[in-house]
Amino acid sequence: MRVPRSTYRLQLTADFTLWDAARLVPYLARLGADWVYLSPILQAEEGSQHGYDVTDHSRVDESRGGPDGLRALSEAAHEAGLGVLVDIVPNHVGVATPSQNPWWWELLAGGRESRMAGAFDVDWDAGGGRIRIPVLGDDSVEALEIDRSGAEPVLRYYDNAYPIAPGTADDGASAQEVHDRQHYELVNWRREGSELNYRRFFAVSTLAAIRVEEPRVFDESHAEIGRWFREGLVDGLRVDHPDGLADPKGYLDRLAELTGGAYVLVEKILEGDEPLETDWATAGTTGYDALAGIDRVFVDAAGEAALDALAAELRQDSPVVPEPGSYPELIHDTKRAVADGILQSEVRRLARDIERDGGPPTPTASETVWDALAELLACFPVYRSYLPAGQEHLDTALARSLEHRPELRPVLEEVAAVLARTGGAAGARFQQTSGMVMAKGVEDTAFYRWSRLTSLNEVGAEPDEFAVDVERFHALQRRRLDTLPGAMTTLSTHDTKRSEDTRARITALAEDPDAWAATLAELRRTHPLGDGPFENLLWQALLGTWPLDRSRAQDYATKASREAGTSTGWLAVNETFEAQMQAAVDSVYVDPIAGAALQARAEAVRRAGRSTSLSQKLVQLTTTGVPDVYQGTELWDHSLVDPDNRRPVDYSVRADLLEQQDAGESPEFAGSAGEPDDLGAAKLLVVSAALRLRRDRPELFTDYVPLEARGSAAGHVLAFDRGGAITVATRLPLGLERRGGWDDTTLELPSARNGYVDTLTGRLYGAEHGDGGIRLALLLERYPVALLQRIDE
Repeated sequence: MRVPRSTYRLQLTADFTLWDAARLVPYLARLGADWVYLSPILQAEEGSQHGYDVTDHSRVDESRGGPDGLRALSEAAHEAGLGVLVDIVPNHVGVATPSQNPWWWELLAGGRESRMAGAFDVDWDAGGGRIRIPVLGDDSVEALEIDRSGAEPVLRYYDNAYPIAPGTADDGASAQEVHDRQHYELVNWRREGSELNYRRFFAVSTLAAIRVEEPRVFDESHAEIGRWFREGLVDGLRVDHPDGLADPKGYLDRLAELTGGAYVLVEKILEGDEPLETDWATAGTTGYDALAGIDRVFVDAAGEAALDALAAELRQDSPVVPEPGSYPELIHDTKRAVADGILQSEVRRLARDIERDGGPPTPTASETVWDALAELLACFPVYRSYLPAGQEHLDTALARSLEHRPELRPVLEEVAAVLARTGGAAGARFQQTSGMVMAKGVEDTAFYRWSRLTSLNEVGAEPDEFAVDVERFHALQRRRLDTLPGAMTTLSTHDTKRSEDTRARITALAEDPDAWAATLAELRRTHPLGDGPFENLLWQALLGTWPLDRSRAQDYATKASREAGTSTGWLAVNETFEAQMQAAVDSVYVDPIAGAALQARAEAVRRAGRSTSLSQKLVQLTTTGVPDVYQGTELWDHSLVDPDNRRPVDYSVRADLLEQQDAGESPEFAGSAGEPDDLGAAKLLVVSAALRLRRDRPELFTDYVPLEARGSAAGHVLAFDRGGAITVATRLPLGLERRGGWDDTTLELPSARNGYVDTLTGRLYGAEHGDGGIRLALLLERYPVALLQRIDE
């Protein structure tokens, strides 16, 4: 199996296609990337900006370049020595426009007797033999029309078209009467949270889950993917959301057969010290677990108490936000709200499965069973288990549920016993559902409410874990090398809540929490919103991305406030609050007092943020695992949650800067706005140097040995030896500046007969530095990082 030495992620759209990616290959090769990593390329919903709403598995998306574009990209990459990694989506398909999805269209036309009935996870009995589709507004079925303009009549609801089963519209019946004869029932959109009878992707009703565990469904949905490998077009895959599958292990085994054992990654979120299943046919995860550790080793643990106190004060000062004081309590409550709310349909389905599997009968005890299931889901400690593996997680959920709801003991114990039965439908579907509740309750709700230090609120991370010390960080890297050396490492993705550079700047607030508290108080005084935790999150986001366009700031504020769901929400918009919020965001652009307050604090932490950006980037690119660079982040990139992090990238600027560096123009490290490196040329230098070294001298990256610094500023350095390539990175730069710099601090280097060269500066360090150590004031004189490579000749 060919394993990449690094990857570079590209987001393909109709405006940046496979043909564009092919033309970009020479730049990526010069940058040092080893593989091109593509977002989904199968045919998706027309106009899709992400590709995760696949509508036709049989072909490459025409708007993204089609099969000819894939071949052009593959040939260009392979000729340049690069591999090709493609993101695939086995869990669900896009059904927003039924006519674009032949599987869904056939299901709606033929119902439970359709050839495609086995491809979708539908509880037909719950819908009276019909599948419920939540698309109607308040005008209901009265707006339905029969459209006979095409080859076959269709049922229309404004721009939405649905098939009409043969023989059901031939007698002059009204549109409403025809609708009543179909295998589907169009229902009001407000019913989707509680009454749908088909499995979805999370709470997105326009993404219907498919049963890829069925051999025929796997074969048909992966025929095109298999062609890629037979024809040598693609070298590896990234599997989206494996936790949504009924049998992730079985799926990965079949995928390995299909691809001939190719390199495969899984987008699996691990909680805390949770290990990846050891018997899965995968090289590892897509790197969120690595991201969490890298972020936290650059956080000043000394700032935790002050930021905790500020967060507590904000909660007490915001009576409209009755949030718990601890993160575990918050998570329980947000997950429970999701199970009772937008995912209630899934909980009701589970209750019916419990009855079918021999549990308490739904008609006589439905409310109690639903209550017990929702509590177990709220208390589940990880995304999912893989029964019989992971029984301990179900046991933990039961124990926690009994603590919260002791009065439910009999039904909780009976429900848990049914869920634990191997092969039962309820147990399998519970495992598929627990991850949905976790994702919606944690990433899409709690992450917008727990605002102590928002750089910690990232996918795959625990926001209540404030910092990781250097010793713990080294242990995590060693474990990754010993267990999953081919797993990916990342700092930014299409799903991260904030880009790496945004998080790095916010992280600097932990080094001076009192200054942030004063800035926040000034912003709240001039434009109060009455929701202190959310205001903390909002102003941290703007500080982390400042300066940014007003429209981007407003778009983020709207999305973040509705995700938080405390003062407004997606289904219950508080127009008064949102108007106040919009005025508050506008204030930093038009109000001199508010603008000056935010500008001053952003400027105060800008240099520290950039120092940490370079440090965490170098660590990510050189530590154990396969590093990924998300599109455009080789320069400063201060982005927020999608779609902000999927904006177009100007590669001409990056190519020009790389050409200048290769011509000998070495950038300066600058920290303030308007200084020579305001674009991020120093970061480009770090990225290209690290990627090229990993590609050209892989023998230097076969081990992981922590290196020890000595002296008064030893706590401000993170260093390790990968087997001849040595990474040196600065931690806590504000504290280092306050203490006056590196002073007497030295770093001991492993002995090397011919010494070392700093890949970033070209400076040579002789063998003598391996004995007494090297002064960090000398080594880090130009940049806050160094990448030394052993000289072997």
